[in-house]
Amino acid sequence: MRIEVVTLFPEFVTESLRIGVVGRALERELVHCAAISPREFATDAHRTVDDRPYGGGPGMVLKIEPTRAAVQLAKARLPRGSRSVYLAADGETLTQSKAAELAQLPGLMLLAGRYEGVDERLLELEIDERVSIGDYVLSGGELPALVLIDAIVRLLPGVLGDDESAQQDSYSNGLLDWPHYTRPEAYEGREVPPVLLSGNHAAIRRWRMQQALGITRLKRPDLLAKLTLSKEQRQLLGEYMTEHRAPGATPTLDDVDD
Repeated sequence: MRIEVVTLFPEFVTESLRIGVVGRALERELVHCAAISPREFATDAHRTVDDRPYGGGPGMVLKIEPTRAAVQLAKARLPRGSRSVYLAADGETLTQSKAAELAQLPGLMLLAGRYEGVDERLLELEIDERVSIGDYVLSGGELPALVLIDAIVRLLPGVLGDDESAQQDSYSNGLLDWPHYTRPEAYEGREVPPVLLSGNHAAIRRWRMQQALGITRLKRPDLLAKLTLSKEQRQLLGEYMTEHRAPGATPTLDDVDD
């Protein structure tokens, strides 16, 4: 996969990508990432890339000419079938399923805005879709671009040491992840759940599924509401909620099996 980022701060993007999972994927050439700045295409002595917005108001807007030139060069470097994405507050919210969808593409061009944004005509001419990483304001699109890249790259074949790791991540099956433990078995009076030490893989699978269901029910019920649970899952969730229900609390229909 090839990813091109158009940004006013290409060094910020490229240096950040050298770290961790993405950095190792780059070293192994499982993915190729590059960044380009619209300033390279500015034609005045000051390399101006922004101007005041028509209609007045605070802030500046990225100019269409240098930004579009950078976008077009970035897109020209990508294989056929690639997609162009603008990181924007009005975009589709990034989810694990969206990351999985984008990870199937041969390439991506990511446009990271700054200031008040970019000229809308550029988006109409060059951008296929918009993606948001959440309902809050950042100084620019570089961090969202890095978040998107990380979410995508870890899903590419061969990037993680064990491909099953990506399949078991939070949100991959619509649920939050179960708790994880490693050595030592006991620490400050807190012990690893005995089932994880039992060697009984069927029991471990059930425990993990029960924990994932219960944690999602307590922390993100909106995620659970989107799923159709199997009979076994409803039973496991009912057992979890019974175990974790406050003393004297009345069970609800959502907490028990049919």
